[in-house]
Amino acid sequence: MKKLLIVYYSYTGGTKQMVEAAAEAGQAEQGADVRVMRAEDCHPDDMLAADGYIFATPENLAAIAGVMKAFFDRCYYPLLGKIEGHPYAAMICAGSDGENAKAQLERIATGWRLKKVMDTPIICTHAQTEEAILAPKTIGEEDLALCRELGATLSVGLAMGVF
Repeated sequence: MKKLLIVYYSYTGGTKQMVEAAAEAGQAEQGADVRVMRAEDCHPDDMLAADGYIFATPENLAAIAGVMKAFFDRCYYPLLGKIEGHPYAAMICAGSDGENAKAQLERIATGWRLKKVMDTPIICTHAQTEEAILAPKTIGEEDLALCRELGATLSVGLAMGVF
């Protein structure tokens, strides 16, 4: 059975909701085992045990969240040359733009020579004040549907050997 690993960080719950939607849809598909790990708990061995990946992070200060960056810092060199060609997708939860976080994450995946299989959705919460930025997030159904599609696509593609 193929293994899909979802690595994420969430501070206000928005990214976690996105991950739960992707994981639920991915797990519903036959032939792929979906494992969800918080970025702070994920290590190179976890990545090596998977056949494909979804990376999910909030955008903080126009970049991926520091905890997600620490995950990439910890895993990047130990995995270099060992996961080339593995399929991946990513999801960004942003207060406004999200493009810099998307570019940063995709640049890291390119360095690993991962195969991007879906466009990276940026789910915008429109949080612009201190109170809104720090408040718990609720992701709307339309955006969660995008996350479900991403999880199902990766899971089915892995199970069918498409990727």
